[in-house]
Amino acid sequence: MTKLTLLFGATSILGYNLARLFPETILPFVTPGNRVRQVGKWPALNLEDPHWSAALFRQYQPDLLLYCHAVCDVPKCEAAPDWAREINIEHVRRVMATLPEKTRMIYVSSDHVFGGDGVYNEQSPPCPISVYGQTRVVAEALVLLREGSLVIRVGLPIGASANGRSGHWDWLRYRIRRKLPVTIVHDEYRSAVWVNDVAARVMRLAESTETGIRHVSATRAVSRVELANYLLSLLGENADYQCESRHQRAAPHLGRVELASGYQDELSQPLTSVIGSLSVLDVNPPFYAIEPKPVGRSWDLACHDRIAR
Repeated sequence: MTKLTLLFGATSILGYNLARLFPETILPFVTPGNRVRQVGKWPALNLEDPHWSAALFRQYQPDLLLYCHAVCDVPKCEAAPDWAREINIEHVRRVMATLPEKTRMIYVSSDHVFGGDGVYNEQSPPCPISVYGQTRVVAEALVLLREGSLVIRVGLPIGASANGRSGHWDWLRYRIRRKLPVTIVHDEYRSAVWVNDVAARVMRLAESTETGIRHVSATRAVSRVELANYLLSLLGENADYQCESRHQRAAPHLGRVELASGYQDELSQPLTSVIGSLSVLDVNPPFYAIEPKPVGRSWDLACHDRIAR
C-alpha cells in the first residue's frame, strides 16, 4: 500500500531530488518566497505560524513526514545564530507539537553534527564546531523524543539543485562556465555520494521500521579537491581554481568527517562514492538539466492554498 508522504524542504539538494524521484508518493513543500521556476508550483511552508502545520496535518493525515527543511549555510548561521536556531530548531519544535500520532517522523540531518577529524558511526557522540552543527544536534534530540521517529544523517549529496547554482555540482558548474572565481578547501574530506543514491536509501529507511539514528555512509571519504577535479572531468571543463585551508576560512569548516555505520544490515551498507562511479556518458544528457516531474497525485492544492491563507 502506497504511503502518503509530506516532504518539508523540497529546495534542499536532497529534498528536491526526493520530490523529483518519487512524485507519486511525495507532496513537496518549498521554502516560502521561493521564486525558482522549477518548483514554482509546489506549495510553500509557513512554519512561522504555529497553527499552519496543525491545519495541514488535519487535512492530509500523512503516513510519513520527511523533514529536510533547514538553513545549512554555515557562515550565515554564524552571523545570525538566533535566526538559525529559529529555523533549524523552533520550526522542528512546532512541527513535533502538531504531528498526528499516526505520522512517522523522518528527520534528515547532517554530518555537521560532528567536527573533529574522524570516522563516526551512530554511537559516536556529536561534536559540532559551528552554530549550524549545534542546531542540528538540538533538532535531532527533539525528534528522538518522539517514539517511532528516525534521524538519518547524510554526508555530501552530489546532484541537481532547484536553482541550478546550489550544491557542489551546480555551484561548480555555474561558476566555472561563467568564468567566476572558485575556491576549494583542500583539507575537507566528506562522504560524497550521488544524490539519487542517497534519496533511494533515505526512502527505504523512511518506509522501514527502523528508529533512532542511521547513517548513510560512502565507500570512502573524498577531498574537495579530488571531488572538484572529478566533477570537472564529467563536465568536460578545464579550469584553474584557488585552494585554501579550512583554517583560512572565516567560519568554522569541517575537516575530515567520514560517516560510518555500526549496523550490519542491508540498509547500512555504504553507498558507492561519487569518485569513479560514473563515466561522462552517464551524465549525457546532464542530470542537472532534467525538469522536475510534476506532482503525481491529484493533491488538493486548492485546499492547501486555503490553509496557507
